[in-house]
Amino acid sequence: MSTDQRVQKVCDTFLGNNFNVLLLGRRLSGSPQFLSKGYVSKRFNLWFNTGALFYANLNICLFLKLLFTKVDVLYANDLDVLPANYLASKIKGVPLIYDSHEYFTEVPELINRPSVQQIWRQIEGSIVPKLRYCITVTSQIAETYTKLYGVDFKVMRNFPVHVEHQIPEKENVVLYQGALNVGRGLEELIAAMPEVHAELWVAGGGDIEQELKLLVHELGLQNKVHFLGRVEPSELKEYTLKARIGVSLEHKRGLNYTFALPNKIFDYLHCQTPVLYADLVEVKKVLNGVEVGEELKAYEPTIIARQLNEMLNSANYRTWQLNCKSVSEKLTWQEEEKVLLTILQQV
Repeated sequence: MSTDQRVQKVCDTFLGNNFNVLLLGRRLSGSPQFLSKGYVSKRFNLWFNTGALFYANLNICLFLKLLFTKVDVLYANDLDVLPANYLASKIKGVPLIYDSHEYFTEVPELINRPSVQQIWRQIEGSIVPKLRYCITVTSQIAETYTKLYGVDFKVMRNFPVHVEHQIPEKENVVLYQGALNVGRGLEELIAAMPEVHAELWVAGGGDIEQELKLLVHELGLQNKVHFLGRVEPSELKEYTLKARIGVSLEHKRGLNYTFALPNKIFDYLHCQTPVLYADLVEVKKVLNGVEVGEELKAYEPTIIARQLNEMLNSANYRTWQLNCKSVSEKLTWQEEEKVLLTILQQV
């Protein structure tokens, strides 16, 4: 609730179109403070925070809250909260908008757990074909869902709100921002850092955070790799503006990452921070050959280190920055939110 920029942008779009917004989520012991953003928020204290009991607990709390709250539109952010939203929408007779932030059943955490993956597929398959208003983040995910379920998924890409920034002098820093989960190239990136002539800032939290910190300790990189934790978006932007290089190194592990369009890339571009990015189809499609950094050559730590060192001192750096600025002026939330506004007119 505090750090998901897509959730916050959607809430702002609703606010800007005369809706009152109630944002619901869960509370964890390390949850960042939720700053006032012009809408009401509520966090549930759950009995369980992992596994099947967590998802059941979350959906029961959500359903009861929604059932006894006056609403005109429900908005479900991803599959894990869709059951509660769908049931409440049917009972209350109000429209539901489903926003699939990723190809949920193909995330790396599920592809090696076929029994759990199958349960989520059954949940998805039992609800999604009955929905009318569906949104997702890339054209390939939209096409896949449409073929699977016969539902027209609209594409609303997760680009930043465009604002003019005063670009500070860049610091000698490589930045990773986003979830700390498997399949994001983080282990290889940290293993490369002994040879990289810069610091690494890691902004975010996730399932493998402790493993990554242990790796940093084993390599003796405590003074070179800094974990910033989960950072509120306005504070995160300050780090992104300062970094010299941003990284987005997702593996093609499961269709979710294969079809991904990581929003971190566009956060980097909007801050004129050139990026080292993985060879993903949707990324190449959107950038369409514009040089805003370099495509990753290989996941071997020595190759990552060599490529980062070359980028840090590249004669092309200023050209990359100018291209970042040009691209970022076109790839904006102000354009993407029109998809949601069209749906709201239908609703």
